[in-house]
Amino acid sequence: MSEPVGVALLGCGTVGGGVAKLLLEHGDRLEQRSGRRLELRRVVVRDPAKPRAVVIPPALLSTDIAAALHDPAVHVVVELIGGTDLARRVVLDALAAGKHVVTANKALLAAHGPDVFEAARKAERTVCFEAAVAGGVPIIRALGESLAANQVTAIQAILNGTSNYILTAMADGGKSYADALAEAQRLGYAEADPTLDVDGSDAAHKLAVLAQIAFGVTAQPHEIERQGIERIDVTDIRYATELGYTIKLLAEAWSSPSQVGKSSSRQDAGDRPDDLRPDDLKTVALHVAPVMVRKTDMLAQVRGAYNAIQIVGDVVGETLYQGPGAGMMPTASSVVADLIDLAVGRAQKTFAAARLWSHRDRGFTVEPSEKVRSRFYLRLAVRDMPGVLADVCRVLADEGISISSVIQHEAVEGHPEQSVPLVIMTHYAETGRFRSAVKAIDRLGTVATPAVSYPVDD
Repeated sequence: MSEPVGVALLGCGTVGGGVAKLLLEHGDRLEQRSGRRLELRRVVVRDPAKPRAVVIPPALLSTDIAAALHDPAVHVVVELIGGTDLARRVVLDALAAGKHVVTANKALLAAHGPDVFEAARKAERTVCFEAAVAGGVPIIRALGESLAANQVTAIQAILNGTSNYILTAMADGGKSYADALAEAQRLGYAEADPTLDVDGSDAAHKLAVLAQIAFGVTAQPHEIERQGIERIDVTDIRYATELGYTIKLLAEAWSSPSQVGKSSSRQDAGDRPDDLRPDDLKTVALHVAPVMVRKTDMLAQVRGAYNAIQIVGDVVGETLYQGPGAGMMPTASSVVADLIDLAVGRAQKTFAAARLWSHRDRGFTVEPSEKVRSRFYLRLAVRDMPGVLADVCRVLADEGISISSVIQHEAVEGHPEQSVPLVIMTHYAETGRFRSAVKAIDRLGTVATPAVSYPVDD
């Protein structure tokens, strides 16, 4: 009989409790699938006396991280502490002690991926992280293995269930942002302090991980431009509905050709010219922002606290991966899947071949999101007087931006100085030039309040 795989669990909160439950209650099933017993040997927590959702034998509980890392009966350390500073020290110590590591910590990988993976290679050990992005959705394995024959050309993803729940509540129930957030907190989808979820930081961490796998680029989270959902107004939700769209917080990566003058584009990411070889794709733009998505699009159908990742590959075309992006058992499912892969030996081979966060150059560089070409939604509150639309059109024309459609309703009582709402949909334009136009429009004396704008995905 094969030797059991000893597991030390560092952190036993929501996800850790789910992992412990699977290991303690479904050991026979897991052994059948891995060929070896996955044996929980240590659970390190801050407070062993704290009540937990799963009953853990008292003999397994301790507060001693060092003892767990240096226990010869432990082969794999599962890091579920969270944060970056302590987690980084623990993971590096575990690797130095000869242990494999499984982590769900996207912030750690985004901020310290090169250090962690270099340490793993030197120690000839493996780091697995399926649970770090999209919880129970097996997107890491899909990108690294199932789509390995492809060069990814675009990623569009809903990577934060809290934000998606809030936006769904605003679109379906007509709730304000504040009311939708309060509901998400009441139901346990949002933390008491939801900042990292709603400001785009969480999605940016996850996008950094996906970009490393798909393109080999190392982007620090602060290098990924992000805009959250805190300022989304029900007015724009209503206009989006009128125009046939819904608003989603998307984490996006767009690749573009290396030729001078070519830009990343929503327009052509999934429809490359026949004579464009994968080797011609040399730059990638990364950003997180609310995007107006056509209601018929697959991502628009993702509701509530679910995650979804749409991948465009040069061989396979468009694929979509959807499921619960957080929670005890969905995330625990991914953690234990990594443990099974380690027990079987698949993870070690994949890790060695992929050489993630290494100096291996795949030819991609990160370009500013200003270069991305997109259509745009622009909402203005303008004075109710002749010539206003002409002034706005002139500014857009100066930046080479043409207009697709205009909506102008009657003056609305309560708007600044009886202003009129003016909504413009543009044709494709570079993001940088559109932003320049918006700044100029805001300086017009006929515009009452700062413009509101969102990229439009078609």
